[in-house]
Amino acid sequence: MLFGIIVFPGTNCERDCQHVITNVMGHESRLIWHENTDVSDCDAIILPGGFAHGDYLRTGAIARFSPVMDAIAAHASLGKLVIGICNGFQVLCEAGLLPGVLRRNHGMHFLCRIQSFVRVEHNENEFLHLADIGDVLQMPIRHGEGSYFADDATLDVMEANKQILVRYCDAEGNVTPEANLNGSVRGIAGVMNERGNVFGLMPHPEAASEAILGSDDGLQIFQAMTQRIFDYLNTTERVPEEARIF
Repeated sequence: MLFGIIVFPGTNCERDCQHVITNVMGHESRLIWHENTDVSDCDAIILPGGFAHGDYLRTGAIARFSPVMDAIAAHASLGKLVIGICNGFQVLCEAGLLPGVLRRNHGMHFLCRIQSFVRVEHNENEFLHLADIGDVLQMPIRHGEGSYFADDATLDVMEANKQILVRYCDAEGNVTPEANLNGSVRGIAGVMNERGNVFGLMPHPEAASEAILGSDDGLQIFQAMTQRIFDYLNTTERVPEEARIF
């Protein structure tokens, strides 16, 4: 299977993601420059962290107009998997592929924490089906505009649809104001689209995919994605087109 990893001017985590996909997991990956307009051969897309276009205007506000975003929207419209990490999450929100926005952190400070924790809220999805509800995942954060926001009406719909996948918590899994370092509304650390194939989160799973890094909790997100893709690739000949997820 092939993972496409999008590179904008200012992206800086693409090699980390590629290392995890290729060297840790043994799958094929390709770096895709933001001016590319065709990702049709990719089974999944990763928008990694960084500072796309220098985060000028607003994080993701310029990157959303890159030619590759139309191709990613087409990829997602087919039900194929997309994950946006940190800056990638911001870009997906700006592009309208995920609900909500990312705002300046509470306190207006850039945050860089190795020991950051999130609690799994739902696991009936393509990204966290290998985890149990309530599991605590340790993944680092490093962002200046990671405070998730949406209006209450939108959030209520997302809650009902199980689109809020992870929340900031302490090491014991308690969702507290102290654990919510960036001030995200309702402690939200990651959300999914209504269809269930696009996921964005502020913590960095690629930076927590090997024990030597202090945690390999993030690896299961990529493993969950590859398992779903593998299942699809091995059943596509037997599933009627109108019933396919992808």
